[in-house]
Amino acid sequence: MGQLSARTEATAGWPYGGGECGRRIRELDWSANPLGPIGSWSLELRATVANIVNSPVAKVLMWGPEHVMLYNDAYSIVAGPNHPQALGGTVPGIWPEIWDWNREMLAAGMRGELRSYRDQILVLERNGYAEPVTFDLFYTPVYEADGSIGGVMCTCIDNSARIALEADVAASNKRFRTAMEAMHGVLWTNSADGRMLGEQPAWAALTGQCLEEYQDYGWAQAVHPDDREPTIVAWNAAVAAKAMFVHEHRVRRHDGEWRTFAIRGLPVLDEGDTIIEWVGVHSDITHQRAAEETLRELNATLEARVIAEIDERRQAEVKLAQAQKMETVGKLTGGVAHDFNNLLQVISGNLQLLAKDVSGNERAEARLTNALAGVTRGSKLASQLLAFGRRQALEPKVVNVSRFVRGMDDMLRRAIGEGIQLETIVGGGLWNTYIDPVQVENAILNLAINSRDAMDGQGRLTIEVGNAHLDTEYALTHDEVTPGQYVMLAVSDTGTGMSREIIDKVFEPFFSTKGEGKGSGLGLSMVYGFVKQSGGHIKIYSEPGEGTTIKLYLPRSMESEDIEVQVDNGPIVGGTETVLVVEDDEEVRATVVEMLTDLGYRVLKAPDAGAALIVIESGVPIDLLFTDVVMPGTLKSPELARKARERLPCIAVLFTSGYTENSIVHGGKLDAGVELLSKPYTREALARRLRHVIANQRQRAGAEHPGHTEGRPAHDQQVVDGARARGPRTVLLVEDDPLIRFNTGEMLEDAGYVVVEAGSAEDAMSALQTAPIDILVSDINLPGSSGIDLASRARDLRPSIRIVFASGDTSRAGDIDGAIFLAKPYGSGELTQAMEDAIRSPAPSTGSRLS
Repeated sequence: MGQLSARTEATAGWPYGGGECGRRIRELDWSANPLGPIGSWSLELRATVANIVNSPVAKVLMWGPEHVMLYNDAYSIVAGPNHPQALGGTVPGIWPEIWDWNREMLAAGMRGELRSYRDQILVLERNGYAEPVTFDLFYTPVYEADGSIGGVMCTCIDNSARIALEADVAASNKRFRTAMEAMHGVLWTNSADGRMLGEQPAWAALTGQCLEEYQDYGWAQAVHPDDREPTIVAWNAAVAAKAMFVHEHRVRRHDGEWRTFAIRGLPVLDEGDTIIEWVGVHSDITHQRAAEETLRELNATLEARVIAEIDERRQAEVKLAQAQKMETVGKLTGGVAHDFNNLLQVISGNLQLLAKDVSGNERAEARLTNALAGVTRGSKLASQLLAFGRRQALEPKVVNVSRFVRGMDDMLRRAIGEGIQLETIVGGGLWNTYIDPVQVENAILNLAINSRDAMDGQGRLTIEVGNAHLDTEYALTHDEVTPGQYVMLAVSDTGTGMSREIIDKVFEPFFSTKGEGKGSGLGLSMVYGFVKQSGGHIKIYSEPGEGTTIKLYLPRSMESEDIEVQVDNGPIVGGTETVLVVEDDEEVRATVVEMLTDLGYRVLKAPDAGAALIVIESGVPIDLLFTDVVMPGTLKSPELARKARERLPCIAVLFTSGYTENSIVHGGKLDAGVELLSKPYTREALARRLRHVIANQRQRAGAEHPGHTEGRPAHDQQVVDGARARGPRTVLLVEDDPLIRFNTGEMLEDAGYVVVEAGSAEDAMSALQTAPIDILVSDINLPGSSGIDLASRARDLRPSIRIVFASGDTSRAGDIDGAIFLAKPYGSGELTQAMEDAIRSPAPSTGSRLS
């Protein structure tokens, strides 16, 4: 390497600038260097060095067989502590720690090959320790005049600061980090288990796969058959590690051509470190642009891209905040609605039961009417909260909205008053829409009342219904809008109008421009939530002094309109069927049991789904299962209903809830074939819905099994009728040995008894609280509580119950008072005799105990 010296004649001819590195190159004594004096350098070498030292981008030239280094000021920062001795030094001498890498790059360059690398990590020795540095590297051969290759130029872009910045941003905003990582390719989002979520316009445009295809068959169908298995293996590994998914595979484009893509996906984690979804990008790497062109474009567009991405980040943060707010409101309203509607159900049910006691007392009846009106208002408030939070259970039907608009004419005129002119415009050839008709009527009424208030009782209200199409361009500029055909419902008024600031807030819950006490601020938010939950779109147009128009875009249905069912307005009737009530809230359970009993039904009750299943499996005849949706325990209500239908094919099922969560509601809509009675409900609503559900079930059972009577085979019905005539004799068999329990249960059933089985005292107590038990047959030695303790608790709960102890512990026979003792082992004759003795024995006196 040369030493600093006075400018020699050989270097005096160097005519170029180049900053500090250019000055050092001019002042170095190159005579001892393999390159020789500057004056002996080729024109191509001198020109290349001049371009390098005058470039603002870090560049280094590695010349000749010794790979002598010549670089500019920007590269001196990359060289770090190796500068300035690296000037004129050789690559293996200056960078021994990365010589294996550079040797391959230089060999390729000397063969005339172009090499480029993005985010290449190299570990450099800096200040005595190894430092990983991330570069974009572009290697270009430099030719002499005779066509030979004199050296290799490397353009270096140090991305280390950017990588560190991205890591910092990721700590505060995971979603923005994933968006920043997924650049220059086809963006996609996947669920935690790898399914594509919702519309994926870019993926669809690339592969030609439609929404149904990549949802039903998966994105892997677009991957080359040879690449599918390794891709799935790599994907599963990334999911297991919750780490970045980096892979390459071939994808079939919409034109049938296979292209190679680099894939990078990032998991979005919640606070519990659980994967919520994946966001990623497919980048086409089939052809690489020249390194210089890529660098030029990068520099030319860097500022604009940064500005655009900052703007995108701000928009993403706003959308994320809105989504988080909606999720929070949804969870809050769901929890509030569940508890609040349970409370309202207790109040409503007891008020309706009390109405019979005060019948004829006009003053008391008036107060009951006012109290029930308060319950209705509370129920409406909870319903509005659920609507805004998109948590209500919609019951959509294929309808023609014009019928609702015309049918609401009288109601709307009464609501808006005589001072407002009402005009209805319905376009020809109106499409059908798949929507909840009750919610549509509520939405129209809410919008009309808001318009009335905005016009202060004087003006013109116009309701317009027509067909509409929202194109892709519109959808791209509006969140949660899917391009396609819609039925448009517009409500316009000539009122005071609204400013932009007000428009931005009108759909928020509890926001109102009305005076205090004149509105809950939930009307428009309810309309907004209902439309969004239905897959529609809502748009508001308004200016101060120019009135307001609110347009609802409801998704078109290609099906024919559903037939409207006439509402039964006849007298309220009950029935004599057996209803199993499953409700975890003790007060609600007690109220509904009393209401059903008052209607004439035979009622069984259970505090949870597990206890209910015990009753169902006992063989007790049950006509209808009336179960709450949201209950504690591992067995959920939908699964209970499924098991009940497996065991009792003719059973009818009616769900009830103040908030359904996602168990019987999917996509915001009530599952097909599910009957739901929302809390709080009235005695009339309960009575009518029970008759409706039971009648529907009997109709289905009659069609499937001719010869059934009232939903049961004729023979079974006779057995049930006979059992009811003589009084049910239900036996609770408590035995911890499964084999003995099975054999004894069969003997009891053969003898004509209905058997409810339990393996412990705890299970037995649940059954005692659920089913009407006539005889308790129990072993004395049970796990946990003993049979004697169980018998005492059973007699406290059901004083008239008969007790039979079936035990091998004959030493305890003399200590048992008021019970029949059956010694093990026993046969069917001894068991039958013990049961008959128990039935003939006198009913226990009140307060009698077992010793």
